[in-house]
Amino acid sequence: MMLADMSHGYETAAPDRYPILKEFARHNRQKMTESEGFLWTALRQNLKGFKFRRQHIIGDYIVDFICLEYKLVIEVDGEYHHTDEQRQEDQIRTNYLQSNGFQVIRFSNEEVKSNIRKIIQIIKEELNNKII
Repeated sequence: MMLADMSHGYETAAPDRYPILKEFARHNRQKMTESEGFLWTALRQNLKGFKFRRQHIIGDYIVDFICLEYKLVIEVDGEYHHTDEQRQEDQIRTNYLQSNGFQVIRFSNEEVKSNIRKIIQIIKEELNNKII
C-alpha cells in the first residue's frame, strides 16, 4: 500500500526558488560527499524493494535521501551540523518535514562510514514498520 500523497509535501518550493534549488540538487548529486556516496550504494544494494531518490526538493529544502512512497527522509550530517546554529536550523527543517507527513532519520558521517550494516538495518526496520 502506498502511503505518500505524491501531490503534497514536495514540489512546493516558491516558483522563484525552485530553479535555484533544482540546480543545487543536481550539483549535489554529482558531488556527493564520501558518506553520502557510501550510503547511496548501500541503499541500492541492500534495499532493492524500496525506491530512493537523492538530493530531492521538498518545499524550500533539499533532503539527502528519500523514499517518497513511505515518506521517509534520511539525512547524513557532516561536522558543521554539530554547531548550535546548525542544530537549530536542522530542527526547523525537521519540523517542516514532519508537519508535511515525513519521518526524518539523521545519521552522522562517522556512523555511515563505521557501521553501514547497522544504518541499513535501522532504515529497513523503519520502512517495514510503515508497510501495511
